[in-house]
Amino acid sequence: MIEDDDIDVGRECILKGLCVYLSEDPVNLVREYVQEDEALIQGALEDTTVGICVLKQRDTPEDIGIVLEGQIVMQDLDNVALAAAMLFGLMYALNLNYPPELKYFFEVMQKIVMELDGTTYSKKAQALKNRLYE
Repeated sequence: MIEDDDIDVGRECILKGLCVYLSEDPVNLVREYVQEDEALIQGALEDTTVGICVLKQRDTPEDIGIVLEGQIVMQDLDNVALAAAMLFGLMYALNLNYPPELKYFFEVMQKIVMELDGTTYSKKAQALKNRLYE
């Protein structure tokens, strides 16, 4: 029997792997912080335009949240995959521009995974789509 945590870790790896496949840095999507210096973490979050933050503490579980324009807009999410889906939904619903450092990731999420507005693709997204549907 596979544990839920194993599935969540696998999904997180797939999302990060998608970033790598598209030549984007997965750190731009998911940033992990150990809660030791609150001021340092707050400064790093303020410099984040769009992303997922994973706050780890020594004795307590992780806090996974979504950052938009330097502010945590959602927190206490169950896993990174859920946070990525919520982040995509927020960006799509609020009609926000995708950050340049993750433009291919969000294009693939929108046009291939979610099948929204998928009439034209970048070369990277088209190549991935072709490989997925071979």
